[in-house]
Amino acid sequence: MTERLTPSERLRAEADEVFAGSGDLSGAIEQVARLGARLLLQSALEAEVTEFLGRERYAKASRTPEANEGMRNGYSPVTLKTTAGPVTLQRPKLRATNEKFASRLFGDGLTRTNALESLVIAGFVRGLSVRDVEATLSEALGPEAALSKSTVSRVCQAVKDDYGAWAGRSLAALELDYLFLDGSHFKYHQGAKAEPLLAAWGITTEAKPAFVGLDAAANEGNDAWDGFLEDLKARGLCSPLLVISDGATGLVGAIERAFPKALRQRCLVHRARNILAKTPAHAQAEVKKAYWSLFEVPEDVAPGQEAVDLVQRRIDAFVAKYKRLFPAAAACLLDDRAALTTYLRFPREHWQRVRHSNFIERTFGETRRRVKVIGRLPGEASCTGLVWAVLDRASRAWRGFNLTAAGLRLLQDIRRQLLLPPTELKRANKTFENDTVTAVA
Repeated sequence: MTERLTPSERLRAEADEVFAGSGDLSGAIEQVARLGARLLLQSALEAEVTEFLGRERYAKASRTPEANEGMRNGYSPVTLKTTAGPVTLQRPKLRATNEKFASRLFGDGLTRTNALESLVIAGFVRGLSVRDVEATLSEALGPEAALSKSTVSRVCQAVKDDYGAWAGRSLAALELDYLFLDGSHFKYHQGAKAEPLLAAWGITTEAKPAFVGLDAAANEGNDAWDGFLEDLKARGLCSPLLVISDGATGLVGAIERAFPKALRQRCLVHRARNILAKTPAHAQAEVKKAYWSLFEVPEDVAPGQEAVDLVQRRIDAFVAKYKRLFPAAAACLLDDRAALTTYLRFPREHWQRVRHSNFIERTFGETRRRVKVIGRLPGEASCTGLVWAVLDRASRAWRGFNLTAAGLRLLQDIRRQLLLPPTELKRANKTFENDTVTAVA
């Protein structure tokens, strides 16, 4: 029975097996992302063969009046280069045809795949419109790239299905040390108010990156972030050790309600922007340098309370120096000051990457750049699809964390303290005269 499956059906089955496995979900997502790229290309090839022959697999030509001469005769492997790396496909072979089959999408050499990537992005941006996708591909490859509506529709539907499966997948097997949360605003129509997309990504207990969630919202208030995080929890996401975000009131409140046991780190990059916005232009360079020097902890200071206390004393010194010159900037630094140094309790090798949520903004920036070319987005679904397509592609290149033995022990200690507290023992109501510890009820 396996031999009768098409290559695209085998890829779908392989993706299902990856998600059904008991391994690390972040690794599974990465594998499915690669499989999805192959599936997209393979589906396009098979759709073209169906169009060329005028009939589906196993359909007899005698029962299909409009069918062309010829039959399928297996597959031959072919490797092509894409911007995501080499991809191996199974190219359909035909025999007894009146004319030679040549893929109009890829050409004879099967090398021009940037056009297909453009097709995917354009499909999302323009609401999966068949007409717009055809136009975009023609612009990229010229008249020779003309595709049938059925081929385009199949490709777009495959991508849409992949996103739907990703958005509804279980997160029960995903155990995070760090969870990053951020939003970015996009305009759907000219003159309309920009609306946010909420994103979540993290680092697992195995120090691997994971693209966790993405959803549209009307705003970044309490209800929006509450709903976003509750959806992640409903699909099985457990509490991380540290949540990194900006200081938006709605987001901070949602974090504390959704993950009350987790620690919270306020993004240092966002805080720096806040402070500089309250500083005169002529002094911004000085204040910026002074701000970042606050967090330069010497190597001989161990992670934990000692490092936290050192930086908090420096914050006091910063405020004492600048509060008369720039009172608004000094007050800004004091706001939520405890959350600025939470990251110092974690392994030193992670400090540079967990003290801000700025990482994903580069990808959001790429997305906004693509949107500017198009001019507008027709709606929420198109915007969400575009951002997902970009982030999903970018996530394949995300780097994990280095993890030393000392760092692993520290993370395990923090996990026990936060998420696995020991059961409190009943203590006797008496005092031991010869001991330094007094037991009370």
